[in-house]
Amino acid sequence: MLKKTAGDSYRLLAPALSSSSISRNRTEIERVTRIINDHPFPNHPIQPIFAKHIPLSSLSPDFVSEVLGRLFAAHSNGLKALEFFKYSLKTPKSSPTSDSFEKTLHILARMRYFDQAWALMAEMRNDYPNLLTVKSMSILLCKIAKFGSYEETLEAFARMEKKIFRKKFGVDEFNILLRAFCTEREMKEARSIFEKLHFRFNPDVKTMNILLLGFKEAGDITATELFYHEMVKRGFEPNSVTFGIRIDGFCKKRNFGEALRLFEEMDRRKLEATLQILTTLIHGAGVARNKIKARQLFDEIPERGLKPDCGAYNALMSGLMKCGDVSGAIEVMKEMEEGGIEPDSVTFHSMFIGMMKSKEFGFEGVCELYRKMKERSLVPKTPTVVMLMKLFCHNGEANLGLDLWRYMIEKGYCPHGHALDLLTTALCARRRGDDAFECSMQTVERGRCVSEPVFRMLETSLSSKDELEKLEELKTKMQKLNSFLPPPLTLLI
Repeated sequence: MLKKTAGDSYRLLAPALSSSSISRNRTEIERVTRIINDHPFPNHPIQPIFAKHIPLSSLSPDFVSEVLGRLFAAHSNGLKALEFFKYSLKTPKSSPTSDSFEKTLHILARMRYFDQAWALMAEMRNDYPNLLTVKSMSILLCKIAKFGSYEETLEAFARMEKKIFRKKFGVDEFNILLRAFCTEREMKEARSIFEKLHFRFNPDVKTMNILLLGFKEAGDITATELFYHEMVKRGFEPNSVTFGIRIDGFCKKRNFGEALRLFEEMDRRKLEATLQILTTLIHGAGVARNKIKARQLFDEIPERGLKPDCGAYNALMSGLMKCGDVSGAIEVMKEMEEGGIEPDSVTFHSMFIGMMKSKEFGFEGVCELYRKMKERSLVPKTPTVVMLMKLFCHNGEANLGLDLWRYMIEKGYCPHGHALDLLTTALCARRRGDDAFECSMQTVERGRCVSEPVFRMLETSLSSKDELEKLEELKTKMQKLNSFLPPPLTLLI
């Protein structure tokens, strides 16, 4: 499944902008993101900082959305994102966009700030009711399903209908409820809700595809196929989405032959072969270690009137990597760039994995690609950061680990806690407790706590009077921050 990133919406705007204006915009987004992440909230109020350094006149709807996208990708503290969104509401230029609202809601819900999320929904209900969409409903409901119980999720659904949206829900909202459970692979609960409520909501083919996707994501190919036949028996006509789900299920189970059979059946049924389905098959061919078929499927994309995107190139590169053809993957990356398609974080993640396993390229190849990534100012996703940090630190390259940390901080991001654990261990082992302390303090000041093992390592490494005073300051800030973080079992409804 291909996901839209914060950067995608930015690239859509790019053709209308000159390269210099694009560069200025990126620089300003990074500056504002750093201001938000660097501010020691909640120790000091953040709104006065906004007023001083971020003029309301500079906040366009697209700019606000881009900053919130960066905060989301950086796993920034949810309360800071909420403060920035509320500040943006003061601008006289225009109303907030649904995209900005949804990103803020997602950041809050992901950190389990459910009280604040409900309050934000209620505020939008009163002031900007047009922002309440099924997507915003899905964001909150999915997180409640993840962290809460079956009953709490149903109660949240009822609360949204009666108090937030204040309208009678139909099949679209019913599909969102089912998706919340299917996303968490809770198929017993999803099936129970379907049986209990389908008479009220009159399900459509999208409803059935959501349930089919849930069975597939749960990794049960037998249950997926059984439900497919039930779907047909109930009178629903399978579409391209239906077949795409089944194809992906067989690819993930390494049954590439069956996936191809379904693809051929799609052609016989005159169903549209989407770029996503072809990308899935290319990836499946790579998993099956069939790089010739992967390339053949990739070359079929333009023959079907489609244009390969970054996801399709990534699938081909990943397949070549799985077959041990790192040089071939590098050539595909060059081909992609020559075609005017910029590599994304997934591109680099796949290439890093391939080089790490390669005897020809190995650690040196990873380091060279890491430098290339930095030259492009591309910020890797959390799994890539953790993977690189582990590689650097385990290879005795604590300096490279620290360089990666500082690069992320410079770009306005706060690396994941596991990355800090790895870096602190490596630094303290080399008697560089001051550097480890600096990274830990940066984490806390960005609204995220450090783990108990990290703090214990700092206590062991820092022993002078001045250092102990700094540790006490860090501990005090952590305690204050903890008072603002949601408890382990927070009340959802």
